[in-house]
Amino acid sequence: MSQASNLFSPFQMGAVSLPNRLVMAPMTRSRANNDGNVPTDSTVTYYEQRASAGLIITEGAQVSPQGVGYVFTPGIYSAAQVAGWRKVTDAVHAAGGRIFIQLWHVGRISHPDFHNGELPVAPSAVQPTGVQAYTTNGMQEIPTPRALETAEVKAIVEDFRQAAANAKEAGFDGVEIHGANGYLVDQFIQDGTNQRTDEYGGSVENRARFALEVVQAAADVFGADRVGIRLAPTGAMGGITDSDRVRTFRYVAEQLNALGLAYLHVIEALPGHPMAAAPGVPAVAAELRKVFTGPFILNGGYTQETAEAALANNEADLIAFGVPFIANPDLVERFEQGTALNMPDQATFYSGGDKGYIDYPSLEEAPVAAKQ
Repeated sequence: MSQASNLFSPFQMGAVSLPNRLVMAPMTRSRANNDGNVPTDSTVTYYEQRASAGLIITEGAQVSPQGVGYVFTPGIYSAAQVAGWRKVTDAVHAAGGRIFIQLWHVGRISHPDFHNGELPVAPSAVQPTGVQAYTTNGMQEIPTPRALETAEVKAIVEDFRQAAANAKEAGFDGVEIHGANGYLVDQFIQDGTNQRTDEYGGSVENRARFALEVVQAAADVFGADRVGIRLAPTGAMGGITDSDRVRTFRYVAEQLNALGLAYLHVIEALPGHPMAAAPGVPAVAAELRKVFTGPFILNGGYTQETAEAALANNEADLIAFGVPFIANPDLVERFEQGTALNMPDQATFYSGGDKGYIDYPSLEEAPVAAKQ
């Protein structure tokens, strides 16, 4: 099979049949600008426009009010949010698409403004570095979080379970656990942020426990073949670190094998990309590809050409694209036809409103737009 045909070939991902291997990556867009953090009608349009993706993974949706860390991000814990997401899934399915929701708890990457003045929570009281909280009062310094009690950790696992049940009620085809980018699941996995001495800290087996329990909770609701997890083993969000990233994440991948998941989604930016790992940080994705026996998604600044090469070299089964999907609702068709891509307007990534959200032209609309 040629490289070009590989990207557009069908793939069986767990219980879900995909018509191509392009995945729309989860991307925060900050458009749930209402008191209830409910997806809007514009959110419906946004995802419907991109239904030709092999799989859509939504932006992170917090599993509880405690999981909020940014303004205007949608949740999946209230009846109104479930109803809002149901409109999204109905529209995507009517357009022939498949859609998973990303379940999210930010942990320490938050601010008391979101929690009635209470501190954000985390595995341990370790303050993030290099990031600020995006609140209704602007960008603010993030304080040292409060360490969770053991019983609270178990309660958050149940929050994820309930969020998965809500996602099922909302009509999603499956869920992705957000275990990446320095948020709560990632904070438990890595020893720089997890200094606990209970069953959720210390050894790699204990540090991985929370992630595995969350994945199992979602699998109990959907079936494991409709559950994925996203990891970022070389990421540095909030100053997150681990003393042996390869060993830690290899262990997590080995344990995930036993569950029979829909996929493992790994962020590891290509060299030269702004999100590429710092010098000296070892690459991990290739090691996880060797270990994990299920479907494998790579994400990290891929172009059509580099994606095709990664698939041809068996580095992954699917490639997730982020920014290209923001600017190109019909990215699949543009790749297929070799058509130029729209340029993204970074100023509108998180700006609210429809500009830079649902007004990027498709190929069919582009000639009309050019005449205006």
